[in-house]
Amino acid sequence: MRIVLLGPPGAGKGTQAQRLVDDLQIPHLSTGEMLRAGQDAGSELGLMAAQYMESGQLVPDELVVGIVDQRLQQQDCQNGYLLDGFPRTVPQADSLSELLQQRSTKLDLVLELNVAEEELIKRLLQRKRPDDTRETITERLQVYQKQTSPLLEYYSTRGLLASIVGQGTPDEVYERLREALQQHSDNT
Repeated sequence: MRIVLLGPPGAGKGTQAQRLVDDLQIPHLSTGEMLRAGQDAGSELGLMAAQYMESGQLVPDELVVGIVDQRLQQQDCQNGYLLDGFPRTVPQADSLSELLQQRSTKLDLVLELNVAEEELIKRLLQRKRPDDTRETITERLQVYQKQTSPLLEYYSTRGLLASIVGQGTPDEVYERLREALQQHSDNT
């Protein structure tokens, strides 16, 4: 299965992504990890991306898309993958769609972990990281909402979006994710 996992900071994407990839036997493709791996490998795209990251700037879409494209060509992605952190915007979603069309494949499902803002703030404050203040968390959530709301509509209109309640125990949330996967399998 080719899956995109969406959710704001604190939604539990990392926990749930690990369970999904273990169950489905597909690689977990984190954009951050792909960017760092490209840099470590000394690839041209990775080194270009590193210049942006080191100066605190966002890596331009065309570089991110290029790095994702290289990663999707690797052998372990042939039977599916879980994309985490990509796409973040509608232009990135369009680029991903074009990449997949060129390969005569498509996404199977987009899973969104939906958690109330107050719960997200509570979870993130409990991490006790120095940069996790109420103000910075609220700002990050607003940026996520601004970027991602159009993405949710984008995938919803294409019949790919399954929104999952991300509150409850990790087991309860995972059960909802499994139900969404099963429902998708039953409909295809």
